[in-house]
Amino acid sequence: MVVKGAQQQDQDRLAQEFVQFAVDAGVLRFGEFKTKAGRMSPYFFNAGLFDDGAKMGRLAEFYAKAILASGMEFDMVFGPAYKGIPLAATVAVELARLGRNVPFAYNRKEAKDHGEGGTLVGAPLQGRVLVIDDVMSAGTAARESIALIRAAGATPHAVAIALDRQEKATENGHDVDHSAVQYVRHQLGLQVATIATLADLLQYLQTHGGEGEMQAHHARVLAYRQRYGVDTQA
Repeated sequence: MVVKGAQQQDQDRLAQEFVQFAVDAGVLRFGEFKTKAGRMSPYFFNAGLFDDGAKMGRLAEFYAKAILASGMEFDMVFGPAYKGIPLAATVAVELARLGRNVPFAYNRKEAKDHGEGGTLVGAPLQGRVLVIDDVMSAGTAARESIALIRAAGATPHAVAIALDRQEKATENGHDVDHSAVQYVRHQLGLQVATIATLADLLQYLQTHGGEGEMQAHHARVLAYRQRYGVDTQA
């Protein structure tokens, strides 16, 4: 029997609360969805549906708590265009409310040729930068953010995401043995903090298994993980 420490219990509780929040908000849905990798997934997470002030405020609270609980060090936050822009702004506000006030910045995808110009907006990129994003499919967005941050003379240090799908990434159309999160950790050398993982989602579905179709969802998500999941200890 594994006995979890108080900190791990708090993280598990936060993850379960987040999954429930995502389901209630219609952000986490079950059915049949085609992923960027061409797989048919039994669940879909669309952070764009955190689409009002109350949802964004609650989402930022989850991010900030997960970031602080991770113990990672950082000097500022960065939001990659486009979904990362409101995430970085609201997470910076919540971090400040919790006593950790840091600058934030984001980028435009098209350079501005008037006013201040350029593609970067907000505080100057400097020190150890924490990138805030929703999910990580292939690590492409992380690589783009790393290039921007380094070009500005700062240090890409960590990434915070809402959900780690814990599944094999694809390269040139073929499955590989590592996930996008593992790639960012081991190949790009960045720390990664997540609010919840696929394992947390499965735990939620198992806990609610007696509630009608949740049991069927659990079976389909578990089968998907058995086919495409990665060794999280790797």
